[in-house]
Amino acid sequence: MIHKYKLGGLNIVLDVNSGGVHVVDDITFDLLDNIDPPLSEECPPKAVEKLMRFYSKDDILSCYEEVKELWRQKTLFSEDDYETFTEKQSAAPIKSMCLLAAMDCNMHCDYCFAGDGEYSIGKKLMSAEVGKAALDYLLEHSGNRRFLEVDFFGGEPLMNWKALKEIIAYGREREKEYKKTFRFTVTTNGTLLDDEKIDFINREMSNVVLSIDGRRIVNDRMRHRHDGKSVYDTIVPKYKELVEKRNYQNYYVRGTFTKYNLDFSEDVFHLNELGFDQISVEPVVSSPKDPYALTEKELPAVFKEYEKLAERLLENDKKGSHFNFFHFMLELDQGPCAIKRLRGCGCGNEYVAVTPDGDIYPCHQFVGKEGYKMGNILTGELDTSMKEKFASAHIYSKEDCKRCWARFYCSGGCDANNYEYMGDILKAFKLSCEMEKKRVECAVYIQAVKAMEAAENEL
Repeated sequence: MIHKYKLGGLNIVLDVNSGGVHVVDDITFDLLDNIDPPLSEECPPKAVEKLMRFYSKDDILSCYEEVKELWRQKTLFSEDDYETFTEKQSAAPIKSMCLLAAMDCNMHCDYCFAGDGEYSIGKKLMSAEVGKAALDYLLEHSGNRRFLEVDFFGGEPLMNWKALKEIIAYGREREKEYKKTFRFTVTTNGTLLDDEKIDFINREMSNVVLSIDGRRIVNDRMRHRHDGKSVYDTIVPKYKELVEKRNYQNYYVRGTFTKYNLDFSEDVFHLNELGFDQISVEPVVSSPKDPYALTEKELPAVFKEYEKLAERLLENDKKGSHFNFFHFMLELDQGPCAIKRLRGCGCGNEYVAVTPDGDIYPCHQFVGKEGYKMGNILTGELDTSMKEKFASAHIYSKEDCKRCWARFYCSGGCDANNYEYMGDILKAFKLSCEMEKKRVECAVYIQAVKAMEAAENEL
């Protein structure tokens, strides 16, 4: 399978299975529409006849020979070797866990999927005892995994600061016994940060996610303090201090764009202008009935803005001011492992979420969803059939995904969003699919331009 498109004046051809990217001339771009593998020794007469209206016969035949050589090298029309890995897909040890340290929040964000942190269950804080039991559970169920990921999430996890510190201290002791390493992460709205918390986070957290949507007017339109003060003015100085103190390492600022800021590239660059160089601004996922929702109607504007962002990032790089935009970070020469390509984040299998009551869910977005409680870390119970269900949720068990050219980049999309908006974890959420495909096209385009520039500089 190949995917071909035009962007920024380039004809780009992506070989889906090998990951090979080719920037081609017009004749090659057109020829590829008229041939199918396996390629015959001679160029198909129908292809020659059709293309001779635009190109000479000699050029067509010469082009076909070049395409045929790429096919022989397995970088064009390559075969899909990944489906064989699905035979080995089964329930795996748990390697990462989301701890809902606070099912409560000191803010109100209009688009919050968790309902101000309550997840339709109610406000609760995780006790240190439950948090410790969760770490024990992870240690016991992690098999031979050495590095274990634990994300403190909410609501706002810093509302439960004392318990959070106690849980981490316990983890540091227990990891020595098991000869494993906890990589702790915290996702915060930043309003409760102070010097003590910043220093502790920078000492103990392998990564930190800082929530901010971009420009003040954009951020404060959707993210609200209960006292009515500006969230932006509260958090920006704290984020700057935290990031500077951790030497701009292992963090990212994470925002959400909605229908209200379809010019979201301005927010991306605004965050960079504030001094942040690890940036993620992602599309809101919500009911189409919400006034801020992104729908099919907004897709053309979103696509145009992603293209604009790609060009701005390339121009920024030329000026020596590079920063990472999460959704365009794509390594073409060393892509993810086969398992990652097949099923993404490992939701419900390698990754689970734990509530203050000790209940286990496939991920934080499934918390409170009827029928998706997997067990409880306090009782030790675990629904292995549900674990198997999520283990078998991969790109070849999702009908739309296995035919999609972008399947190895999105790995079947978000199971929680698939369930929420399509009613089934195996049915891809179309709106997210379309935006993901556009992001991949832009990311490949950026890499293609950089490769061409590098080649020119070597001459």
